[in-house]
Amino acid sequence: MGLPNGLLPLEDMVECGYVKDTGFVWLKQKNKIEHKFEEIGKLTSYATEVTAYCEPNKIKKLTGVKAKELLIWITLSDLYLNDPPTGKITFKSTTGLSRSFPVSSFEVEELPPKPQEVKDVTVNEASERVTVAMAQQVKEV
Repeated sequence: MGLPNGLLPLEDMVECGYVKDTGFVWLKQKNKIEHKFEEIGKLTSYATEVTAYCEPNKIKKLTGVKAKELLIWITLSDLYLNDPPTGKITFKSTTGLSRSFPVSSFEVEELPPKPQEVKDVTVNEASERVTVAMAQQVKEV
C-alpha cells in the first residue's frame, strides 16, 4: 500500500484477512504487545485484534493501536503519507490531534523469509474475502 514496512510489528499472528472491495483488513495475534520505535522514542501498544481500511498511502478507521504521549495512551485512528511527498508520515488520533514523523523511523530491514506452516486457508469468491491463519509470520495476501 506504499506505507513503511515496520508500522505494524505484530508477533505470533494467528489470522489475517483482507476484503478487496472495501479495503478492510484485520490482523489477530495471540497476545497484546508493546513496541518502542527507537528512532522517535515512542511506545506503541497493539491489541490482540487490529483492524483498518487501507488505501494507497493511507490507513483509515484504525482500531487496536495506541501510542503513549507523555503519560497518556492515545488511540490512533488514521495515518497517511503526506502528499506531495515530504518524507513524513502523519498519525491522527480519535480526538483529532496529529503528529508527523520521518517515514524512515518506521522502515525495517527485510529478512529472508522463514519456512512457514499454513494451518488454514479459506477463500470465499462471492465476497472476495481471504482469510489466512498461519503459525508464525504473515506475508502479503
